[in-house]
Amino acid sequence: MKGEFILDSEIYSWIILPAIIFIARVCDVSVGTVRVVFLLRNKKLMASLAGFLEILIWISVMGQIFKNLDNAACFIAYAGGFAMGNYVGLTIENKLAVGLEVVRIITRNNAGELIRNMESDGYGVTIVDGEGATGPVKIIFTVIKRRELPCIVELIHKHNPESFFSVEDVRMIERGIFPHTYASQRNVFWYLFHAHRKAK
Repeated sequence: MKGEFILDSEIYSWIILPAIIFIARVCDVSVGTVRVVFLLRNKKLMASLAGFLEILIWISVMGQIFKNLDNAACFIAYAGGFAMGNYVGLTIENKLAVGLEVVRIITRNNAGELIRNMESDGYGVTIVDGEGATGPVKIIFTVIKRRELPCIVELIHKHNPESFFSVEDVRMIERGIFPHTYASQRNVFWYLFHAHRKAK
């Protein structure tokens, strides 16, 4: 009886239920945002798992919305959860730092110290001579994991602070030279999926 009273009360209809919808919607949209990132980075297994979880939460939320079409608080909670979910999803994605990036460094100064430090840290480096608007330049390319970008930026600021550099996402690579931590930090699902394919 007490449980039925709570479910039928104004507190449940206008506070508890909207709060549940808001939290569920935040989870739903967060997972959806991460799923899109996985798709763009060709992480098929992770995208599929995220999609399953996303639609499962969404169906549950929509079921409550349709049961309470006369409750404006539910609609506000739904919209608020959507907005917050985008922010939370991007924050989670930035923390996960999934994928690879190519860093392009263009410098007019002597880049020998920067190159030596990058190579000693295990990064593969490709150097090209170029011609800029103000004279000869060195163009340095390296492909890194996204989570390693702060380390590269720190090296650039330390050894060639006047350098111009840009960062672009990489969809796929084959071979290459990476720091030793690259292999040890791979995602567990990625490892299991590829191990299963090799076993066939």
